[in-house]
Amino acid sequence: MTAESTPRKPFAWISRNTVLLALASLFADISTEMLYPILPIFLTQTLHASGSIVGLVDGISQATQNIVQGFSGWLSDKLQRRKPIALVGYFLAAIAKPVIGVAGAWPTVLGARFMDRLGAGLRSAPRDALISSSVAEEHRGKAFGLEGVGDNLGAFLGPLLAVLLLITLAFDIRWIFYIAFFPGLLAFLMVLLVRERPLVVAAKARIDVNLRQFPKAYWTYLLATALFGIGNSSNAFLILQTQEIGASLVTTILIYAGFNLVAALISYPAGFLSDRLGRKGVLLISFLVFLIAYLGFALTRSIYLIALLFVFYGLYQGIFRSVGKAFASDFVPEHLRASGIGWYSTTIGLLELIASIVAGLLWDHVSHEAVFIYGAVFAVVGSAGLLALVPGKAADPSAGAAR
Repeated sequence: MTAESTPRKPFAWISRNTVLLALASLFADISTEMLYPILPIFLTQTLHASGSIVGLVDGISQATQNIVQGFSGWLSDKLQRRKPIALVGYFLAAIAKPVIGVAGAWPTVLGARFMDRLGAGLRSAPRDALISSSVAEEHRGKAFGLEGVGDNLGAFLGPLLAVLLLITLAFDIRWIFYIAFFPGLLAFLMVLLVRERPLVVAAKARIDVNLRQFPKAYWTYLLATALFGIGNSSNAFLILQTQEIGASLVTTILIYAGFNLVAALISYPAGFLSDRLGRKGVLLISFLVFLIAYLGFALTRSIYLIALLFVFYGLYQGIFRSVGKAFASDFVPEHLRASGIGWYSTTIGLLELIASIVAGLLWDHVSHEAVFIYGAVFAVVGSAGLLALVPGKAADPSAGAAR
């Protein structure tokens, strides 16, 4: 039988690294999402903080994660090392979780969340570069989709574990933050087992990573992402709105778990379709899902409809996370890949910080519905930007870098 006639196994592209990194994301998100759906409630009910403080804490922490990715991506490319930086990030994120549990006021939560998301930011771009370099280009969307499955499945299991501890085993809410350390440690151990292959960069004694080296198409993609992201505030407001209309703590956590399950289930198919059909169209679908969900949150106060919309919103989460990063990776050459993904994430983080601060002010001083109308408006603007500015397929990034 000839090589051409030998059928290829559908999952032959999966490498040891892609599995380990998907498991790292699984455990890291179990650790994070055990506490994410209870954090707004912990802040408002246990520590008596306002909606503006919730937006500030979550906006700063998420922005820190994404902004630091720009630096960690640059450092990773400059050193041409991914794994050591990722390991530091996973360890910092793990040890920050118990600090939240001992907090007596919201500034301590802010400090601990800052350290947690600092670690998440340090690890993300080098980890994504490891994923990108672990498979051939034609399988890149599937590789990010597999990592997205791990990430979002962890985000599904984390809230369920929190419910088990809070309700079935009657743990105090602060113990959720202490126990979250252990899956975070498992994530660190998964990355410790990753084998990093050396990057080959021809005839360069050092890598000069600067913003001018990125192609024009990469910058137009970031602009479209920014137009969308300025309305993309923290998911904490969806959690607060779900509770505001009358859902119990357990019901809210279970709805949030359903949202993450949908995100996990769609991540791999979305990556697969983006490899086959192109990233732009699949990414546009995620923007439209966001628009529908936010309009629904603005217009209804039915618990059942809100639950359905929140779970439906998981389609956005799963598609945007896997396909958005893969698309950013397409626009840059391999030796700048961590930087390219890092600055993409930095863009998202800066705009999410602005969006979350604005959303907190709208929540406290205008209306809760205004938060979601604001997000819906910029979902329309971002969709128009994606259609008008971004090419359907990236050209060869090594040939198209700006000089």
